Amino acid sequence: MHGHPFLCDKGTGLGHSPHPKREPDTVPPTPQLSDLLARPEPLLALAPMQDVTDLPFMRLLARYGGADLYFTEYFRVHAVSRLDRHIVRSITENPTGRPIIAQMIGNDIPTLTRTAKELQRLPIAGVDLNLGCPAPVVYRKCAGGGLLREPWRVDAILGALRDAVATKLTVKTRLGFASVAEFDQVLPLFAKHSIDLLTVHGRTVRERYGPVVHHDLIARAVEAMPCPVLANGNVISADSAVEVLRLTGARGLAIGRGAVRNPWIFAQIRQRLRGEPEFVPVGRDLLRYIHELYEALKPPELREAAMVEMMKKYLNFVGPGVPASAEFLHRIRRAKTEADFFRVCTDFLDHDQPVQ
Repeated sequence: MHGHPFLCDKGTGLGHSPHPKREPDTVPPTPQLSDLLARPEPLLALAPMQDVTDLPFMRLLARYGGADLYFTEYFRVHAVSRLDRHIVRSITENPTGRPIIAQMIGNDIPTLTRTAKELQRLPIAGVDLNLGCPAPVVYRKCAGGGLLREPWRVDAILGALRDAVATKLTVKTRLGFASVAEFDQVLPLFAKHSIDLLTVHGRTVRERYGPVVHHDLIARAVEAMPCPVLANGNVISADSAVEVLRLTGARGLAIGRGAVRNPWIFAQIRQRLRGEPEFVPVGRDLLRYIHELYEALKPPELREAAMVEMMKKYLNFVGPGVPASAEFLHRIRRAKTEADFFRVCTDFLDHDQPVQ
């Protein structure tokens, strides 16, 4: 069993504690990734989620305490691709005061190396290769998690990127495509090409976001890799964060869906690791967050109905933490107007009871 040297006993009490201080909007100097990795505390990263973890969401999350490290949404890389402007903005206008790593997805070596060189002209902490996206539209093109079916191609891509990337080269991977046994084929490739940071999502592509996360295989990566390893998958609270660190011995955590559901999660984990009482949000805290999320994400030209539909995607992540979540999501999915949407939110969240 793996332990983590920086875990403290759980803070006393589960009652409602004072709201964590919001971070000021002024941005302090950005630390280097190497500086963050030199600290004894586990590294907490915002995992990339396409069309979710964009510039407005990063800006809002930073006000709730935020992550130590951010990954961009993936840049789609193909023969005629150019850097996506809205993702570039999350780098050039990075509002978090923390390093940001640019993620790429694709399989063509010349265009991946070209794109990596272009990205290194931007203020990034590293370049990340996506080997984990489980979307069929992606893996059917032998990109993202689809590349795990062809370890020889992964080997060639990493070799070319290691030559092209002068900054940190990182990888986010799943355990395999169809079977966890495939991890034995790809894990040695990451060590072979001297990557600087590995994020392991503890499921296969076929397992998507199922209930089982294979922490033992993340622990195997921690033991095998000469570089730091971040554990990813189903971290939704300080409790689950501490447990994953204990089971894997990972250098830190990459949190995606859990951060959309609970923007306090990074602050709560830090409080837990310091042995302090944790902030426990109540219904009205979550209601306020949903209002702020709506305002943060809302493009000025977007029609009201389209904005409501966009918010439903985020509420799919938030919903499981709401009491009577099935009824809540049932009503949210039928909302057509902004007034309808917030009426449902108010009906379920205008209270002082804790929410998960």
